[in-house]
Order: sequence, then C-alpha cells, then structure tokens
Amino acid sequence: MDNTPDSLQPKFKRVLLKISGEALMGDQGFGLHPPTVQRIAREVKSVHDLGVEICMVIGGGNIFRGLSGSAQGMERTTADYMGMLATIMNALAMQSALEELDVFTRVISAIRMDEVCEPYIRRRAVRHLEKKRVCIFAAGTGNPYFTTDTAATLRANEMACEAIFKGTKVDGVYDKDPKKHADAKRYDEVTYDEVLAQHLGVMDASAIALARDNNLPIIVFSLDEPGGFRGILAGQGTYTSVHG
Repeated sequence: MDNTPDSLQPKFKRVLLKISGEALMGDQGFGLHPPTVQRIAREVKSVHDLGVEICMVIGGGNIFRGLSGSAQGMERTTADYMGMLATIMNALAMQSALEELDVFTRVISAIRMDEVCEPYIRRRAVRHLEKKRVCIFAAGTGNPYFTTDTAATLRANEMACEAIFKGTKVDGVYDKDPKKHADAKRYDEVTYDEVLAQHLGVMDASAIALARDNNLPIIVFSLDEPGGFRGILAGQGTYTSVHG
C-alpha cells in the first residue's frame, strides 16, 4: 500500500481558507512582505496537490482597515470601500505567488474591476473550482458594514464548501490571549454558541451565526506552523474545531 504523503485521503474535498491581511505583512508593520506571501502560497499549493478544491478570502488590514478609518473620523461607508479595495491588492499578490508555483488562480471581486479580476458570478466560480483553480474572493461582500469574516462565511456557503479554515497566529481558540496569559486554555472543540456567549473572538458574531445556521464547521489553526494546513486535512496537527 502506498503511504506517501500524496496518497493521503484528505478529510474535505472543498474548503475555504480565510486569512487576515496582517498575515501577509510578516514582521513588517504595514503592507506586503513577498517572502511571507510566497510561504503561504506554498502552503496552499501543498493542499491543492492533494486534490482539494480551495477558495480563499484575504482581509485588507495590512493596507487599510475600514473600521479603524471610521474611528479616526472618516465616514464609515467610504472607509469600508477603501478596505475592500485593499483586499483586492492582497488577492492579486496571492494570485501572482500561486501562479509562480503553477497553480491556476482566479481573483473574483464583489466590486466590478474587469481589467484586473473577474466579477463574482456564483456558477462561474463553482466551475473554476471544479476545474481545480484556486478562487480568491476579494472586496468582501461588496457592501459596507460587513467584515471579511462574514464574506468568507457567505462565500463558503455559496460554494458548498465543507469547512472554513481560519489561519491565525495561534494554534486554535483560547479562552484568553495566550501571548499575554501563560494560563490560557486551548479548546480542541467549541460550539458556535459558546464562541458567541464567551466572546472568544474566532470571527465576528455575524459570521459565526451564519456558519451556525448552515452547520458549516470552522477550523482554527496556526498559519505560522509549516505544513499545518495540509496536516489538518490529513487528520494531524493542532487546531480547534468550531461546530454545532
């Protein structure tokens, strides 16, 4: 029997990977760090090589965050649209890194920008996935007042994904910040209602409620752990599963 890594049967056939914009800036305080983008692209390729169909949603906080812009006096709707444009820049950077690895990729935007990416058409996006192309959904939902967490949950449901993988700086969900509290407790499993009741900060409340209503599991893992994304799909690694 072939026990090589590529013979592994992944737990899911179609998943959505949600990462923050900050994940792309490495140790910098702002913007894109190309080696970090390339490292994440290699992680995505390693899962793609297993035959898994992959969607991605990337935040824009490394360039502009609508909520913080609003807090500084900018009109909220304008600030949110600026944040959506930041996600398109990040999506194009990830597309470039993936295609350098010979992974066919489509950036699909909720705001029409035909010269640089495709408009969001659900059936076309599904067809891209069936053809084993990575689909990066950009510009959130196309509406202000909705976060990229909510956009990720919405797109995951529309694409019939089997799980959302939330890549973070820590290896799961904790009852408090493990970087500040040595006694922080990590959960192996937690319910949607516990996340909401205890304000565990997995995703915003709208995203959690949408996942709960559609019974869509959320897997929280460390994006900084080499091979972590692939390992979980092979039934290994450390993570927290959020489910009903």
